[in-house]
Amino acid sequence: MGRSGEAYPTVVVEAVTRTFQVPSLEAEQDLGPVKGAMTRVGWRPKVPLEALKGVSFTTHSGEAIGVIGRNGSGKSTLLRLIAGLDVPTSGSVTTTSTPVLLGVNAALQPELSGLDNARLGLLAMGFTPEQLQRTIVKITEQADLGRAIHRPMKTYSSGMGARLRFAIATAAEPEILLIDEALATGDDASRERAERRMEEIRERAGTVLLVTHSGKTVEETCSRAIWVNDGIIVHDGPAVETARAYRWWAWNIAQGETEVADRLLAEALRGSPVTDRRSRRRTAVKEQG
Repeated sequence: MGRSGEAYPTVVVEAVTRTFQVPSLEAEQDLGPVKGAMTRVGWRPKVPLEALKGVSFTTHSGEAIGVIGRNGSGKSTLLRLIAGLDVPTSGSVTTTSTPVLLGVNAALQPELSGLDNARLGLLAMGFTPEQLQRTIVKITEQADLGRAIHRPMKTYSSGMGARLRFAIATAAEPEILLIDEALATGDDASRERAERRMEEIRERAGTVLLVTHSGKTVEETCSRAIWVNDGIIVHDGPAVETARAYRWWAWNIAQGETEVADRLLAEALRGSPVTDRRSRRRTAVKEQG
């Protein structure tokens, strides 16, 4: 919070679009007689892919926000733009401080021990040797790797690596923490420690943005959720309401109930997300009446 105790904006995303040029087999077929010559020299036709289509929202201090959506919805592209790892095709992203991005594929050195990786990570974030010594203790406690902290990273399971990455990223006590799927890896105790750490960051007026396809994780850890689908924001609202609407929509997609899923998506876009089967029946009865 600000000095007055009021929340202040930390991330402002305004009318952001991001378009990539991607190879297209369909466009390749349209080359006709020149196709063979073009492919022999390694040229492939490309078509535009709109990953984000005019996305706008603002985050505030003290918020934990889940960004949910299926794979390919644009949520990870959005996170990279906020982190400054990519630039929008149009629109703007403004942050009050440099965000810290934590991803399951965050770069660590597999040949080095977990402890050495933690030291390198802290030095890269600008810690002095004195600060490093104090913070290393916190990292080892948060990661809870025991004696494995002295083993090479290449011997770690995915859950162990995720715990260490999370501990390193949050050691800097960032004002803006961006998490890409990292909480999906690990056991219940690890997730509980991570959730407590996220809550500590929020209490210090930090902002946490958690990108995931797990609506359940968002319900349990966030106060607000942004549902992204096909590059647009479907719904932005309270975490439980938004995550349950997303989960119910995703369940219908998985069951092949495309007509129901389309109706649920339309309801959410209108600002009235349907969250359960009873709501579905009420909607069906209303349409039949």
